[in-house]
Amino acid sequence: MVRLINNKNIGKLAELVYRILRIQEIFTHIKEVNNPLISPCIYAMWHENQLCIHGIEDKAHLNVLISNSADGEIIARTVEKWGFRVVRGSSARKGCVTSTMQLITRLKEGECAAIMVDGPRGPLHKVKGGAIKLAKETGAPIIPMHWYSPQKTFITLPSWDKMRAPFGDCKIINLYGEPIYAGENDSDEDIAQKLKASLQELAKRAPEEYQKARKLKLWKKKR
Repeated sequence: MVRLINNKNIGKLAELVYRILRIQEIFTHIKEVNNPLISPCIYAMWHENQLCIHGIEDKAHLNVLISNSADGEIIARTVEKWGFRVVRGSSARKGCVTSTMQLITRLKEGECAAIMVDGPRGPLHKVKGGAIKLAKETGAPIIPMHWYSPQKTFITLPSWDKMRAPFGDCKIINLYGEPIYAGENDSDEDIAQKLKASLQELAKRAPEEYQKARKLKLWKKKR
């Protein structure tokens, strides 16, 4: 069977994805709610909400961890075209260590990172240790992040992570939780539970926060 993604067409596929997303960008209206704007920091979200990073304004200093897979190559090229910085990694020990060291260096230089904490292949909504290790090594806080819209144009894709994405004109909020600091003596399990609880709380609060944003007419204000 011919592979749909190969070295010959991967560049064209990345360009196609980028063009589609740039068209969608015209109709995507994201407003941030309670972003503490700490730098450096580690933005943490579920894999289903990975596209929420588009709502972060300072893309040039945001490092996004993306897998070394063929699919990841398309995503990485697209993300770089969009102005983000990219760090490639894998679940294999060598790839994991390399990407972790790159992120540690960039965080210590004052840049931020974005990590899908249950990625790249799940299990769904299980916090893995990458963000926690980075927080302990650098002192940078973990900022839980969730995006939400009740509009029908905010769709759920038929993927393992049930990824959410705008399709058409869509008003969305990016909702942020309180910073989570990871001390050297704090157990990874306790931090993971705190992060998971914060992400769950953001999902619970999101509809109410969205209505507040509507009442404040945030989308009528300049971006």
